Amino acid sequence: MRRYHLYIIYSLIAGLLIWNLFLQFGEKTANPNGEEVLVRSAEGEHFRINIPDAKVRIFEIPKKITFANETVPLEQADVFERFEREIYVNAYWQSNMILLMKRAGKYLPTIEKILQEQGVPDDFKYLAMAESGLLNVISSADARGFWQIMEGTAKDYKLEVSDDVDERYHLEKSTLAACKYLKTAYSKFGNWTSVAASYNIGITGIRKRKEEQNQSNYYNLYLVEETSRYLFRILAFKEIFENPKKYGFELSEENIYKQPLFRELKVNQSINSLANWAIQHSSNYKELKIHNPWLRSQKLKIKKGGDYIIKLPIN
Repeated sequence: MRRYHLYIIYSLIAGLLIWNLFLQFGEKTANPNGEEVLVRSAEGEHFRINIPDAKVRIFEIPKKITFANETVPLEQADVFERFEREIYVNAYWQSNMILLMKRAGKYLPTIEKILQEQGVPDDFKYLAMAESGLLNVISSADARGFWQIMEGTAKDYKLEVSDDVDERYHLEKSTLAACKYLKTAYSKFGNWTSVAASYNIGITGIRKRKEEQNQSNYYNLYLVEETSRYLFRILAFKEIFENPKKYGFELSEENIYKQPLFRELKVNQSINSLANWAIQHSSNYKELKIHNPWLRSQKLKIKKGGDYIIKLPIN
């Protein structure tokens, strides 16, 4: 503790010395984007310096936006405000947005390909972002993976959930399951906006709210805050991702994370030690777990006649 106090004292002294040197020898430069301040040097000389402009940018919120080619009624005051709120919340959470943009380079190509193949609008990739930030997170309700799928739902859509395997963490298989859910919901509602909202509150939940309030349009429903914000968070991701420079994000191709090239190994016999198995295949346990997060234990039991595909990087 005493060393910590001494460190603080020395840091303050060093800071004062540096500031004093700046006042004595600092150049009188102008910063057109800054605010001019009158200061006095140690010799009593007065001069002006500029400090950086600390004004917060006000964004020009678009007057038109669509979700899955369905127009968002931004002319409604509350709809515009809800959209604007999510723009500012996410655009000014810069660390999260930068990492999400970097991470998207690894996973969006796979998600986009499956959405297209399944006939689900491309905008639903932003739903995955809103759900998980493209991370294999676990919710307080125990929903898991990029698409935040509950165990019961996973089994309904033929995803395996066992001690050794949890396919909610399998990017391709979980995205296919999500597409099945989305198409089922679309067959009931007939519009993708309600489908997206149902992913948060459930098909039954949205249907009940529509019946209770005698409204068929999502934007005319009064909903709890989480569901009320949900679609607008998706829309904010869409707007920022499609216009990154407008919101201050300028990432080059080198800044974006990429997946390595993979070799796919088909296994049809149980593996007692995944660590040893990885070494035998010129890899290691860390690489195996990073690229196959659906493997949930240190072993893999395979039923007779079953098989799995394990990905390993090509070194």
